[in-house]
Amino acid sequence: MSEPVMPWQQLIRDGRERGFLTKQLYAVFSTPVNGLGPILEVLDEHAAWQVKLEEDGVMFVAGPLADDAEERWEGEGFFVYRASSRDEAIRIAEEDPMHRSGARTFRVRPWLLNEGSFRTHINYSTGRAEIL
Repeated sequence: MSEPVMPWQQLIRDGRERGFLTKQLYAVFSTPVNGLGPILEVLDEHAAWQVKLEEDGVMFVAGPLADDAEERWEGEGFFVYRASSRDEAIRIAEEDPMHRSGARTFRVRPWLLNEGSFRTHINYSTGRAEIL
């Protein structure tokens, strides 16, 4: 007997009925192809690309992933894009210098932002901001 599945649109409807945000975004899992060397060669260009996506309002979050022991970085990254479709998210990921150069490959998955929070602390006297 197979495991039950839920259609994605049903999951969205159920989330909305619960009062969740149900904001569809696209998660990109970026994985090294041939070790860290090729990644380091395009890291500056990749970082500039990520900042441009952030400035354009496409990048929701991004950052490197540690190994399971939390001891080192092996070149993996994780990004979440604001895109109108999975196909658009794939096109954006294809333009990333990491992926264009062949240093990494990627996988795009639709992701539903339902729960969580975001807080900041701003010091007026110093103008310093902190994300909590």
